[in-house]
Amino acid sequence: MLDSLSTRLATRLSELRQGRGWSLDQLARHSGISRATLSRMEKGDVSPTAENLGRLCNAYGLPMSRLLMMVEDSFDPKVPLERQTEWSDPETGYTRRSVSPPSTGLSGEVLECHLPRDTVIRYEAPPKPGQEHHLIVLDGVMTLTVDSTTHELSGGDCLRYHLSGPTRFETTAARGARYILVLI
Repeated sequence: MLDSLSTRLATRLSELRQGRGWSLDQLARHSGISRATLSRMEKGDVSPTAENLGRLCNAYGLPMSRLLMMVEDSFDPKVPLERQTEWSDPETGYTRRSVSPPSTGLSGEVLECHLPRDTVIRYEAPPKPGQEHHLIVLDGVMTLTVDSTTHELSGGDCLRYHLSGPTRFETTAARGARYILVLI
C-alpha cells in the first residue's frame, strides 16, 4: 500500500495524461516508459522512480518541483517575494514571475508578466483547454488574440476568457506591457 503522497501523485499523473487527451500508448511514446509501468504508476500499484518522474516531467513540459507542488498536502498562505520564481525568455526578454504558484487545495495561480516592446509570443494550443483566465494590464499596451478574436488592451483593462485555442500576445515598437494573469 502506498502512502498518501504517493497515492496523490498517482492520481495527479493520471490527470495530467488525461488532460492532454493522451492514451497510455501515446504517453509511453512521449516518455520512453513502458505502457505497463505507466498504468501501474497511475493506479498506485508502484511509486515512480526519480528517473521515471524526470521522463514524465519532460513529456509534460513541467519542472519536477512543480509536479511535486501539485501533490503537496498543504500550502503556505504567504509567498514572500524571494520565493516567487521568475523565468525569462532569453530570445525576447519576456519575464513571468509566479506570484501565487499552483498548490494543492487552491484552484488558482497568479502570474506577473512583462512583455517588452516590439515582441510577439504565440501559443498554438492551450496546455489546459477551457481554463479560465483573467488578464489585467498594469501598465503599457498590448494586443491579445484569443481564438481568432483580437483585443486591444491598455493600462487598467481586464480581459476574461476561457482558453480553448491559439493565443497571440503582441506589443508595439513604441511600448511594452506589464500585466497580471490569473489562471483558474
